[in-house]
Amino acid sequence: MSYEEIGNYFNQGWAYLGPALEVFIIFYIIYVTLHYLRGTRGSNVLAGIVVVLLLLTILSDWAKFEVINYLLNGVWSLLAVALIVIFQPELRRAFAQVGSYAFLKRSRKKETITELVAAVLNMSRRRTGAIIVIERKIGMRSIVEDAVKLDIKLNALIIESIFYPNSPLHDGAVIIRNDRIVAARAILPLSRDDNISRTMGTRHRAAIGITEETDAVVVVVSEETGNISIACRGVIHRDITADNLQKRLNDLLILQNKESFADLLNSMEDEEKLEAPAAGTENSDDVQQ
Repeated sequence: MSYEEIGNYFNQGWAYLGPALEVFIIFYIIYVTLHYLRGTRGSNVLAGIVVVLLLLTILSDWAKFEVINYLLNGVWSLLAVALIVIFQPELRRAFAQVGSYAFLKRSRKKETITELVAAVLNMSRRRTGAIIVIERKIGMRSIVEDAVKLDIKLNALIIESIFYPNSPLHDGAVIIRNDRIVAARAILPLSRDDNISRTMGTRHRAAIGITEETDAVVVVVSEETGNISIACRGVIHRDITADNLQKRLNDLLILQNKESFADLLNSMEDEEKLEAPAAGTENSDDVQQ
């Protein structure tokens, strides 16, 4: 089959698909626009204008008022300009979002990490036990289904209130997807690795267990000591300092783990030895795999 015949087949097919695609694009743009403007102040104004103009048009056509029909035709043509005036704040916000879309995902991750770090440090100071799972590429739908479902924008105060000892949701884990809390009181699978240190409690074993099955990043706050731990890919590192917490979360969540997590843990150990050379070997069981 020659290129000319292929081009002819394509042109014939496009003759049918083109109009359908055009109608779909128009309806999609209308749907997205109406969905975006839903609930705004200007939407009520627009609805009122359209209803009044439709009623006047129908009545003038029925009564054959030529002058009113002529004026209404001019008003309909000015409606596009009226839309710009009525929805000026909404349009400005929409274009701003489109212009910043390339940086939106990264900025949301940074905001998520900032809120998460603030909550973890506060709970660490108060020795409030917590286990926070940050979902990445591998979903955890089955675990979310069995947990208490939420849909809340991530906030440090909300995290702290969930893990407050008297809260009905403080038992179990919190699951974060993108920049939202999607589940609380989630039950995680415990690790079956027999080499895990006996000093680790249920939270730490659950953190290792879920990271053995998924690519999630888990932050744990010990209720007994207030120490902070990070787990990923079946590896856990304990006693994370406040200064290193945000840096490590940035490495794992924003840089997409360009180096292996084991290498990250080794670098973390080296840095902590340089920062505290007199710490000895009391944390020799901190890394388990």
